[in-house]
Amino acid sequence: MTTSTGFDIRRIGGRIGAEVLGADLSETLDPAIVSDINTALLEHKALIFRDQHLDDAAQLRFASLFGELTTAHPTVPSVEEQPSILPVDAEEGIRANHWHTDVTFVRTPPKVSTLRGIVVPPYGGNTLIAGSAAAYRDLPQPLRELADKLWAVHTNDYDYAAPKNDKAAEHRKRFVSRKYRTAHPVVRVHPETGERGLFIGGFAQSLIGLGPSESRDLLRILQSYVIRPENIVRVAWSPGDVVLFDNRITQHYAPDDYGDLPRLLHRVTVAGDVPVGVDGERSYVLEGDEAGHYTPAVA
Repeated sequence: MTTSTGFDIRRIGGRIGAEVLGADLSETLDPAIVSDINTALLEHKALIFRDQHLDDAAQLRFASLFGELTTAHPTVPSVEEQPSILPVDAEEGIRANHWHTDVTFVRTPPKVSTLRGIVVPPYGGNTLIAGSAAAYRDLPQPLRELADKLWAVHTNDYDYAAPKNDKAAEHRKRFVSRKYRTAHPVVRVHPETGERGLFIGGFAQSLIGLGPSESRDLLRILQSYVIRPENIVRVAWSPGDVVLFDNRITQHYAPDDYGDLPRLLHRVTVAGDVPVGVDGERSYVLEGDEAGHYTPAVA
C-alpha cells in the first residue's frame, strides 16, 4: 500500500506488523508523513523501518514526533548523558525473556516504544511482538464478558527466574529498587481507535478479587490467546533497523537464544495516558507513587 505522502507500507503478518519502505527517519519528517506513519501504526500495531542507521539524537527526534518522551525507565539507569534512552544490553544482564508490555507496573505506561538495533547477533536475538486486540476478538463470548469485568495487579516485584550471573542479579536488584503495584483493567480501550485489547503480560501477577490459584489460571488462559502464532510478528534484526510499536495494544518478547553473543538495542518511549477499562474506570496506584520522574503525562 502506498500512502498519500509517497512511502510504502508492506504488511508482513496477517494480523500484526508491517514494513515501512521509502521513509528516511534521519530527515526532518513532514507532519503529513508523521500522520501517515501514525495511521499505519494504529492499523498494524508494529512498524519496521529497515537500514536507518540513526544515532541517539535522531532516534530521540523520531520518537518525539509521537508525543512527549519519558525518561528511560522508572528504576533502571539510562544511557550516560541520555536520560530518555534505555540501553537494552545483553552483556549487562538485560534480557527481556518473557512476554510483557513496557512498564505496565506504573499508572501511565508508555504510549509507544521505539527500538533501534545497534549490535545484533548473527543468529537469534529476534523480537516477537503480539497483538492483544486480535487476541481479545478471538476470545469466546463468555470469556470475553468475564475479561471485560476483570482487573489485574501489575508489579515490577515478583518471583523472577534465578539470575544467570552477577550482572543479571545486579540488574534485577536495580529493577526492583523501587516497588510499584498498579491496578489496570484486563481489557483496555484504546484511546485513539476504541479497540479493546487484553492488557496483561508478565507484570500482571494477580486478579483483584480472586485468589492466587484462580488468578494464575485465568491469566494463563487469557495470555494463551495473546501469544497464539497467528497473533505474532517476528522481527529479525539487522544493525540500523528501527521498530516502532503501540505499547497500548501489544506485548513483546525477546527470546534468549543467542548464548553469550553481544546484543545491544536502544529503547526510547513516549509518555502515555492512564488506561481505561470497558466500564470507563481508570487505572489506579496500589503501592508506590505516580512515577512522575518517569512520565510527564497528565493523569
